[in-house]
Amino acid sequence: MKRVAIVGIQGVPAKYGGFETLVENIIGENCSPDIRYTVFCSSKDYAERRDSYKGAGLKYIPLFHANGMQSTPYDILSMLSTLKGYDTVVILGVSGCIFLPVFRLLYRKKLVINIDGLEHRRAKWGGFTKWFLRTSEAMAVRYADVVVADNKGIQDYVMETYHKEAVLIAYGGDQVLRNISEERQMEILRKYGVTPGNYAVSVCRIEPENNSHVICEAFASSGKDIVFVGNWERSEYSRGLKQKYAEYSNIRMVNAVYDLDELYALRNWCCCYVHGHSAGGTNPSLVEAMFFGKPVLAYDVVYNRETTGNKACYFKTADELTELLNRNTPDGTPMKEIAMRRYTWKYIAEQYEILY
Repeated sequence: MKRVAIVGIQGVPAKYGGFETLVENIIGENCSPDIRYTVFCSSKDYAERRDSYKGAGLKYIPLFHANGMQSTPYDILSMLSTLKGYDTVVILGVSGCIFLPVFRLLYRKKLVINIDGLEHRRAKWGGFTKWFLRTSEAMAVRYADVVVADNKGIQDYVMETYHKEAVLIAYGGDQVLRNISEERQMEILRKYGVTPGNYAVSVCRIEPENNSHVICEAFASSGKDIVFVGNWERSEYSRGLKQKYAEYSNIRMVNAVYDLDELYALRNWCCCYVHGHSAGGTNPSLVEAMFFGKPVLAYDVVYNRETTGNKACYFKTADELTELLNRNTPDGTPMKEIAMRRYTWKYIAEQYEILY
């Protein structure tokens, strides 16, 4: 029996987030009986404390939230809690990895780190934060026994920057497939004021690096309908976009949707999926959308091309996206084929278990 500790996430059951979804799906039914997971969770983020979930043990870290400025002390405290009783520690993200020189003096067994999507390149961070994240990333690569990259673009970056081989393991997305009656799906579409095949969908955090402004500009210009799901009230940037495009009835700005039935129906009946992310690796919302076999219009960066096998349609500007929207809709079948081959959770879980 391999005893594996997972640190660096808010916890499970997953509420939201790529790493939380990853852990949610590599434990439970996709987990080998030879693996015993313990997931470290933030007691500040979970009112209900459980001893176990989906066969994994849960341990709660006090004092700190898992995200924002508190993520670094939270991750460090989580690491210190793994010093005894675990054959492997899996760290998701690099925010606490500045502590690794000390941690490695205390913990001598296997250390696996998924470095996520080059956090230091995100536009929202200031100079000090970018330096801190870049330094933490360097520590992660140096001190990990195994570095995990979720995208070939990240894998290549690790080799080019640090001259170290990273193991490529993407995210899964088949948890989005559900058995919902067509009647219920039509009811959901009516709720959002759209009809089958006549609207696009985009799901993301409303941030400059996700090119939300480019997407809004293109749909304002094309007049095509879009259900744009995101956190529209979170920042000055998102609120500014919402105010600027409020008069466009074809742009339906919907605050974050957590109802999986609603997300399923919206994705299942859309004419295309629009993905504006320009930073990061394999993005969970893109992988999830690919399972529906719809055409994907993705921002033109190496990460998105790698995720979609270079078989999506790509844009860099609002004009290019508008041109794509006005063309005949391409075939989305390749997206589903790639998703079923690369991005099922059973396959992802097995790849992680090989590392242990």
